[in-house]
Amino acid sequence: MLSSIDLHTYLLFVTAAMALVLTPGPDTVFVLTQGVSAGKRGGLASAFGVSTGVLVHTSAAALGLAALLRASALAYATVKYAGAAYLLYLGAKTLWRGDDFELSDGTGSVAAPDSDLRSSYLRGVTVNVLNPKVALFFLAFLPQFVGAGAGGGAGTPTAEMLALGGTYAVLTACYLGTVGLLSGGVRTAFRTRPRLADGLRWVSGSVLVGLGAALALESR
Repeated sequence: MLSSIDLHTYLLFVTAAMALVLTPGPDTVFVLTQGVSAGKRGGLASAFGVSTGVLVHTSAAALGLAALLRASALAYATVKYAGAAYLLYLGAKTLWRGDDFELSDGTGSVAAPDSDLRSSYLRGVTVNVLNPKVALFFLAFLPQFVGAGAGGGAGTPTAEMLALGGTYAVLTACYLGTVGLLSGGVRTAFRTRPRLADGLRWVSGSVLVGLGAALALESR
């Protein structure tokens, strides 16, 4: 799929994508809080979930579905408030369920059950997919690098957008995966300090609530 995109254009895209990925935003904050609350594996799972959400948005942009959010105020508002409500739910759950921060063993490692890892992954997917601003971003960003190669032809724009979106998802996974692992290390370091762990729980929950409120109050 990348054969129709010349190397210069692709490297330009990678450079721009890396600059955007490395800019802290809601996804970074979300993975950070998940790493703190669920440990390294949970943070990594949520990072992969967000990256999967990037692929969903890329597919929507390539198929024209993202254009619906730009054209319809009702569709945009529906997705936005659903995303805000979900973030508020996650924040409230973190604040009122202190057991989420209990470590499962005393070895210094966090052993997260597979079900918890699936939950962290699905949270990452849901939080990213239910952010309409991300959908509009990919709708505006990806086409700028499509059709610049020498092999352009019928049907290639969609394939090029999917390939570029896949690259963006990989870069996102590498960066957010690192964030998840590092934030999970903070949780492990505080395993013998219950008061600090409780403080982290309140900070994480409050941040998630703040993200939800910010999304709900954002103008289109």
